[in-house]
Amino acid sequence: MFPPASTRSTRTVYRGGIVSVADRVVPEEVPIAISYGGSSHAVMMATPRDLEEFAIGFSLTEGIVQNTREISDIDIVEDEQGIDVQITLADHVEEALRKRRRSMAGPVGCGLCGIESIEQAVRKIPDVSGSSLTLTTRDIVGAVSALNAAQPLHHETRAVHGAGFYVPGRGLRTVREDVGRHNALDKLCGSVIRSTDSGASGAVVVTSRISVEMVQKTAILGSPVLIAISAPTALAIRTADEAGMTLVALVRGEDFEVFTHACRVEPE
Repeated sequence: MFPPASTRSTRTVYRGGIVSVADRVVPEEVPIAISYGGSSHAVMMATPRDLEEFAIGFSLTEGIVQNTREISDIDIVEDEQGIDVQITLADHVEEALRKRRRSMAGPVGCGLCGIESIEQAVRKIPDVSGSSLTLTTRDIVGAVSALNAAQPLHHETRAVHGAGFYVPGRGLRTVREDVGRHNALDKLCGSVIRSTDSGASGAVVVTSRISVEMVQKTAILGSPVLIAISAPTALAIRTADEAGMTLVALVRGEDFEVFTHACRVEPE
């Protein structure tokens, strides 16, 4: 039995000059090891749910595999210290990963999820400029509103990020939550990949700021639109622009800002 996604914690509350003691629901944060061929590749602090989708999404967005056919099996093992997500790869992929690990033996890594060089941190990502997807201003406002309403763990704890996949005319197709914004997006990618939806058919919607990794993961999913309630970094803007991705940020009610490829946003 895996740990619950949330638990209760007793705290002292100071509010309006009155002191009281009460319980509050808080999210769990557990070490999650991603292992390939019996060797740990990365360890993230994450919410202990949707771990198979996490494994699939992480493997794809970190460039370990190119598609789900290259994953033979996923086994989730819990111990006293955390959870080990053990992924078995196709033989040719496993061999390629072993060679990559041998090349990492000498250099000092930069610490980004098994990435061993600056070049990989600013890696080339898929070009999504060919997508015909367009959204109306109502789609953008509605997508964020729908995501806000579809986060039970956040409503319970006010302490987790959400990532959703929105398809015009069909609404919010799936949502995933996690204490880490990258983890929530990886879980979402895994969910979309396992569904009948194509990444190119919709927009990724997140409750966090937009860093370059969020743009990279969205492009690898194949989505040409990334929508966020917070602001982007300069590198995220440049990366989205080069990839042909529409970057929509700072969505507040009816207001938002489009930083790249605004041609995909159609006024009502």
